[in-house]
Amino acid sequence: MVAVDNLLKLLTDADTELDSLWEIVDEACAVIKSKCLRDGKLDAELLDAWQLVSYELAFCVADISAAKAFNRYALQLGQSEITNQISLSFSAEIIQAVLQRLISRSVDVGMDRNRLLDFYARPTVNLLLDTYLSSDSLAGIGQEITEKNLQRLPSNLDEEKELVRETFFRFANDVVMPLAECIHREDQDIPDTILRPAAALGCFGTCIPERFGGLQPDNSADSLGMIVVTEELSRASLGAAGSLITRPEIAARSLLSGGTEAQQQKWLPKLAAGELLCAISITEPNTGSDVAAVSLKATPTAGGWLLNGSKTWCTFAGRSELIVVLARTNPDRSLGHKGLSLFILEKPAYPGHRFKHEQEQGGSLSGKAIATLGYRGMHSYDLFFEDYFLPAENLIGEEQGEGKGFYYTMAGFAGGRIQTAARATGVMQAAFESALSYAKQRQVFGKAVSDYQLTQVKLTRMLATLTAARQFSYAVAELMDAGAGQMEASLVKLFACRAAEWVSREAMQIHGGMGYAEETAVSRLFVDARVLSIFEGAEEVLAIKVIARELIEKA
Repeated sequence: MVAVDNLLKLLTDADTELDSLWEIVDEACAVIKSKCLRDGKLDAELLDAWQLVSYELAFCVADISAAKAFNRYALQLGQSEITNQISLSFSAEIIQAVLQRLISRSVDVGMDRNRLLDFYARPTVNLLLDTYLSSDSLAGIGQEITEKNLQRLPSNLDEEKELVRETFFRFANDVVMPLAECIHREDQDIPDTILRPAAALGCFGTCIPERFGGLQPDNSADSLGMIVVTEELSRASLGAAGSLITRPEIAARSLLSGGTEAQQQKWLPKLAAGELLCAISITEPNTGSDVAAVSLKATPTAGGWLLNGSKTWCTFAGRSELIVVLARTNPDRSLGHKGLSLFILEKPAYPGHRFKHEQEQGGSLSGKAIATLGYRGMHSYDLFFEDYFLPAENLIGEEQGEGKGFYYTMAGFAGGRIQTAARATGVMQAAFESALSYAKQRQVFGKAVSDYQLTQVKLTRMLATLTAARQFSYAVAELMDAGAGQMEASLVKLFACRAAEWVSREAMQIHGGMGYAEETAVSRLFVDARVLSIFEGAEEVLAIKVIARELIEKA
């Protein structure tokens, strides 16, 4: 018991050291701010000269936040010795990584490098690095993981959420996993054998209030429920299941943020029931993550609007009967994001990789799927609008919503980012389970791969990283349900999506040559993980334009 108590004390001390590093990040942000002010305001053009530093500082804060979330979870769990040890090893990894980032950029912000080097002499940091990053410690934890077949640490969820998790865990195993490989290799559509039972379980209503037929309480938000479901679906397949919630999540938050009561009553119940499958059309060929630069034209006409132009990377556009579309309703480009509005488009569902919807009025919407190396099943489309008519009542907010599309989109994206972090955690979980199983079974040079020290260290680090991502997303869910957490949603996406690439890569490496073969699921997990840092806000844009900018503004 004394040993466990000492571990708990060290977790608290580790948190203090992480806070000290965060203070240094804040100081660096203040230096950048002082050099990027013009007429007392932060100037975007001046700030662009600090992109590399901004990028590194954003990752510093994301990493620190993940480590603190892990420590908080371990302290709440209390007497789990292996959880405490893994959390301490993760804190040690993060302290080491953040110090290296800050040292490498110290010249840029005029920081005394010796001050950073002095961290290595601090008693707690010294103890963490010497003890919990030692090969003996990391390998010892990995050996225990292998011997106990420890696929995940305790969730610390309440009974209700654990029941939800278990329900979707079984659904993922029984329904999705048997189909996942075929859908990926043959680039098939998601079959009704997945969609129908997913809808019956309430999959599409996790972010929609009960009064509209969803699972979320009317008087409170429940982001955690959405995260738990997303993780288990993504563990089975990112493309065939894990992303089913993303689009109704964004659509529902947008409608709840700006839709009229009539619009909410018309579309939310159908989204919740899975009667209408949904896609989101924001990105354009020349805009990428720059939402404010959207140029798809929405021109007023009798009874509504005509859409003309193109979109790209509209995932699930063919199969969906409803698409949320961001368009420019005011041709004055100097208005930027204030000239944008958000529309609801309804159309028939189309199977396959291309479609064309022709309206009686003469307009048309055509789509062609983009060939991708992973994330198959949903298909992402290039879309082309030619005088495509939308009724006036399909403008979210109707007259009051004109020019507010950017804000409604951002309201949806906050949920999309935390949901993407949960998708990343699900992919990591699947990759870790696959790596652990294979390492125990595969014999090399006369013994199991899992008996080698380096494999044991890899397994420890993988479990630490995916647990940190999971507990970070749980913590952000609490904040978002309390009406906060916008910055944290961006931070957890930044951390978890990069982490998923690394964990899936390590899982593939443990498989050796078989990891590169399409007959093993880990190859699919690897290519699926790669997209996570790109969609719902590309990593660079998220780090520089969202996270770092806010950190610098507040410094």
